[in-house]
Amino acid sequence: MIGVAILISGGGSNMVELVRSMTSDHPARPVLVLSNVFGAGGLERARALGVPTSVMEHSAFPNRPAFEAALTSALETAGADLICLAGFMRVLTSGFTERWAGQIMNIHPSLLPKYPGLRTHARAIAAGDAEAGCTVHEVTADLDAGPILGQARVPVTNGDTPQTLAARVLKAEHRLYPQVLRRVAGGDRTPLYLG
Repeated sequence: MIGVAILISGGGSNMVELVRSMTSDHPARPVLVLSNVFGAGGLERARALGVPTSVMEHSAFPNRPAFEAALTSALETAGADLICLAGFMRVLTSGFTERWAGQIMNIHPSLLPKYPGLRTHARAIAAGDAEAGCTVHEVTADLDAGPILGQARVPVTNGDTPQTLAARVLKAEHRLYPQVLRRVAGGDRTPLYLG
């Protein structure tokens, strides 16, 4: 059985969908939900789903390598084989991504390679894009630039604001991420594309 750790910084809506997807016929199971923010809403939601939780505030460490060494230790102790970033608002160093090479996935709210980084919805609207979406990708040392594992597209409609587009993209994230996790945990890294 593949052990999955999910890293969060906030409410954890994608984490909830990932955990709920790991039913009895799934090749993976959740072993840990870890947040770098004390009191993150997703921690209580994870506990309610019966998943072990941990908090590791990055500000308590003198530097990124010290934080990431403690993070690696926690992940290894939990038996993590795959790591799903789900609203984890920390940029990971090359030392961490190399240690976990091929084992970390992230969901990003744009159709990469378009709009890496922040403010993705506002940028898509400003550019006049007809569609937006989300991407699950392998995490590498380069921000939002790892191999694509899946994408889901949604329309950009007249009158969209960053908030209305974000809500539509989030629904697509909730559909895409669990499907990609199931495929990757089963050994299939062929990119999945959803309309």
